[in-house]
Amino acid sequence: MRIELRILLFALVVCGLTGCVTDTTRDNDLKVPSVSDSAEAAARVHTELGQRYMEEGNLEGALAKLKMALAFDPNYVPAHTVIALVYEQIHQMPEAEAHYRQAVQLDPRKGDLNNNLGAFLCRVNRPAEALPFLYAALADPFYRTPAVAWTNRGICDTELGAPAAAETDFRHALETDPTNAYALYHLAELFYKGHDPLHAEAFLQRLDGLGRPDPDLLRLGYQIELQLGHVDLAKDYASRLRMTYPDSPQAHSLDVISQP
Repeated sequence: MRIELRILLFALVVCGLTGCVTDTTRDNDLKVPSVSDSAEAAARVHTELGQRYMEEGNLEGALAKLKMALAFDPNYVPAHTVIALVYEQIHQMPEAEAHYRQAVQLDPRKGDLNNNLGAFLCRVNRPAEALPFLYAALADPFYRTPAVAWTNRGICDTELGAPAAAETDFRHALETDPTNAYALYHLAELFYKGHDPLHAEAFLQRLDGLGRPDPDLLRLGYQIELQLGHVDLAKDYASRLRMTYPDSPQAHSLDVISQP
């Protein structure tokens, strides 16, 4: 779950920056830039198209549109943000980092941009470098999704071997957004690994109550209930995992560990 969660955390900010192209938008719905348009207007249109292509899985087309956007306006921050996401997806990490950094340089106090760069650095195993940017994100009084940055801070602190700090971060995230699935999952995992299954179970039950179970949640539930000695509940999680995600690595891992 951790990798997928981080990708989602990155993706959350894109809509706020570009205005998001909706599912009903098509290329011909957007005005084709002309020489009379401002550079920023042209960059905006190409960025929206690039995001659209990215969402549809056309990364090559997205990259071309975003490069065009930056050719019109090299200082258009949303284009730097979206092209960084595309470079990440095609595993060109130096290019992704360069664009995340450029976005922050262009608007250094913006919470979304600092969160993006911090979360990226954490994901490429540089959590100590990431933390100052996440602090900067939370210092922005107009940052609309602080729970995201708090959760990313918790992930970084976990990777730095600081579980107490991570717990504080995740709890701050939940104070801001009590239904933050990412914080709930990581708190459950944190307590499970810390051999505190009662607290782990409580957070996992809150997460399960959101009604969005995925393979990692179900496997973690299985592991927590086994740690508690609740064999029947462990069986229930295992059954749900095998029934809902029969071909997942998480389901296959249960057979390797043991049959409940």
